[in-house]
Amino acid sequence: MADDVIRVLVVDDDALVRAGLSTLLGADPGLELAGEAADGEQAVAQARRLRPDVVLMDIRMPRMDGLAATEALRGSGSTVPVIVLTTFDTDAHVLRALRVGANSFLLKDTRPRDILDAVRRVAAGETVLSPSAVARLVDHVVRRDPAEERRRRTEAARSALDGLTAREREVAVAVGEGGSNAEIAAGLHMSVPTVKTYVSRILAKLGCANRVQVAILVHESRG
Repeated sequence: MADDVIRVLVVDDDALVRAGLSTLLGADPGLELAGEAADGEQAVAQARRLRPDVVLMDIRMPRMDGLAATEALRGSGSTVPVIVLTTFDTDAHVLRALRVGANSFLLKDTRPRDILDAVRRVAAGETVLSPSAVARLVDHVVRRDPAEERRRRTEAARSALDGLTAREREVAVAVGEGGSNAEIAAGLHMSVPTVKTYVSRILAKLGCANRVQVAILVHESRG
């Protein structure tokens, strides 16, 4: 198997969903099924044992759900990119999953070619969230929170961003708007390596695991 093949761990309690995703991955020469798991506990164990390049993680599963599994992986120091699988309109846990370290989310009815594209992009370190999707997701979940909780989150996000330099804030806002490194570089008249350096610094300063969490902070800071 070529060194650049992306190995994917598929996690879902529905055997038919796992079979479908496994078949999809197996048909692409650039991707490989690393393994399968039927719940969060198995997912954590398999991720540690198999060391996949990407995890496709269902949210709702028995024993340990995808949220807890993602949190467990991040708590153990794992940086494997996690794409959560969800039914957007009904799953209020998606934002929480992204907050604890998931890199992206996909609807379960996403077109096959878009799933494959998302896996490749996440494996390459990109964020697979449009700015409108982030805004909708934040609104979808946060509007259910009590007013005091919303106020607390807004203040915490603003306080975190206040710790950045002016230039870092510009880059953070661009990340929150869904910009790729190349797009941010062009928009802010910087080189791509410089943008990467800024993004790494921003992640460290904000205590964020990935660009998605930066985007969430940016959107939450707007109240």
